[in-house]
Amino acid sequence: MISFLLLFLHCRFLTTKEKFHGFIDSEWQGSKGEKASDNDTTEEAKEICVEEPEAKKLKLDTEERTKAGKQDGKRLRGQNKSRPHTKPTAYDEKRLCLSVIQANRECPFGDKCHFHHDVAEYMASKPADIGQSCYLYGTFGKCAYGLSCRFAKAHTTPDFKTMENTDLVKAREGRNPVKNSLSKDLQNRLRKRSVAFKKSEEYLKTLSNNRDKKDPDKQPPVKTVGPLTDADVIKLRPCEKKQVDFQDKLYLAPLTTCGNLPFRRVCKRFGADITCGEMAMCTNLLQGQQSEWALLKRHESEDLFGVQVEGCFPDTMTRCAELINNNTDVDFVDINSGCPIDLVYKKGGGCGLMTRTRKFEQIVKGMNCVLDVPLTVKIRTGVQEKSNIAHKLIPEMKKWGVSMITLHGRSREQRYTKLADWDYITTCSELASPVPLFGNGDILSYEDAMKARETGVSGIMIARGALIKPWIFTEIKESRHWDISSSERLDILRDFTNFGLEHWGSDTRGVEKTRTFMLEWLSFMCRYIPVGLLERVPQKINERPPYYMGRNYLESLMASQNVGDWVRISEMLLGPVPKNFNFLPKHKANAYK
Repeated sequence: MISFLLLFLHCRFLTTKEKFHGFIDSEWQGSKGEKASDNDTTEEAKEICVEEPEAKKLKLDTEERTKAGKQDGKRLRGQNKSRPHTKPTAYDEKRLCLSVIQANRECPFGDKCHFHHDVAEYMASKPADIGQSCYLYGTFGKCAYGLSCRFAKAHTTPDFKTMENTDLVKAREGRNPVKNSLSKDLQNRLRKRSVAFKKSEEYLKTLSNNRDKKDPDKQPPVKTVGPLTDADVIKLRPCEKKQVDFQDKLYLAPLTTCGNLPFRRVCKRFGADITCGEMAMCTNLLQGQQSEWALLKRHESEDLFGVQVEGCFPDTMTRCAELINNNTDVDFVDINSGCPIDLVYKKGGGCGLMTRTRKFEQIVKGMNCVLDVPLTVKIRTGVQEKSNIAHKLIPEMKKWGVSMITLHGRSREQRYTKLADWDYITTCSELASPVPLFGNGDILSYEDAMKARETGVSGIMIARGALIKPWIFTEIKESRHWDISSSERLDILRDFTNFGLEHWGSDTRGVEKTRTFMLEWLSFMCRYIPVGLLERVPQKINERPPYYMGRNYLESLMASQNVGDWVRISEMLLGPVPKNFNFLPKHKANAYK
């Protein structure tokens, strides 16, 4: 793959690993993090050298793994057990009490409160401000984080009072840009298990009755006479559900960790038609977990938005669907039956549903029964690499009543080791008709998208391609290659930063959470090779880039596969990292020098 890519990359930009990192480090020290202009070129970039990055390490056999100290000779694949999980609270030694932030109201905890009440003392110990202007104050006219904001100088008087721009506040009065937040009342009712699931219980009774009929020792249920209602006679037919036009749309995949609301806003700006929340566990939603409900949040810019849920039992999935239907604003609900990770698969969820057809059918029919919006399903080709089963499932899913199917052209076993099988996707698309089928896998350019459309799919789902270059949606819609400059890419990251501060907060917690998610994204974005450096386009998604110099320092910095350089990029936008900051990306294969 790599040697093939070398034929496409201009030789004058190629370099060695040592020279690349030497240049990055020396320039960073020399410029103290200042952004280089797009016209600055280096002599290093002109030196011809075709040395490639080190090959990926081979998998160890059982004996070697045992010698290396692995548990029971097994290698914990895909789990990232050694990843540091630093809690956001660790970045604040002592925070300002909420009673002080919220207009000096009386603290309900009195002397037992562990937070700062002395504003002057807090301001003296608070980390230095990151910048002179606050995005939240400039956008909304006020900053909810007040003195704890890391841009507090922009809206704080000399006597430590928080200012407001009354004109901006009035202009945005009554407007809520984010929907689907979990209310305290609903959270309490979920925790007390006092939420009624009437439609779900009716459906689950039919499942129970069907099981009883199969048991000869049990008597059939006695039919009772009661008042006849419209609901008994007229049930909601599929054609009467809310209709969504999926045809020929570009669908941003529900990406775990990286597919957060700020990232989706960036992709919407570049032309994504359909967005979907990150995979949410149905049991956690039913328990009222705030962190899981945060995955359902929808920004006002997301005009065609769905949520994706994961589960393995008809009762929990049906109740979860009814909960979402009654308490959120979504255009469709998606069942994740393609997740390959062990945590989900081994309990029968994700890809495991594809092998549990009876349960899968009960889940789909149950969720369809309680939803007023379309129900969609995301699947893979199968579980084993050489045993495709999607073509057997698709005709059945049509009978169950799914409104749209998305097919990822790989099996669970393959992960990303092989190219997506678009020939198989074509076959499945024909079987799915007239139900729309979206194809997913290896789309990184408009040529890839054109070839995908030729297969007859109803639309295209884009996952890694959007992480590597979110402007791919613009490229596809305008049928062109965008030689985007490094400063334009930094502007995209700046937009993400602002959206992140709006979503997670502008205090130290919010800033470091925004930084963490940006670094996760940069672990993908660094794989992009600028079009202007390629002799022949397009770049293919599974080709690992060689070491190369960009046309300016910033472009070279963005090409680095080292986590320290991603941190440097984040510091351009979010200021220096805290002393105890620690980060290891979820996809850590390219994160070392």
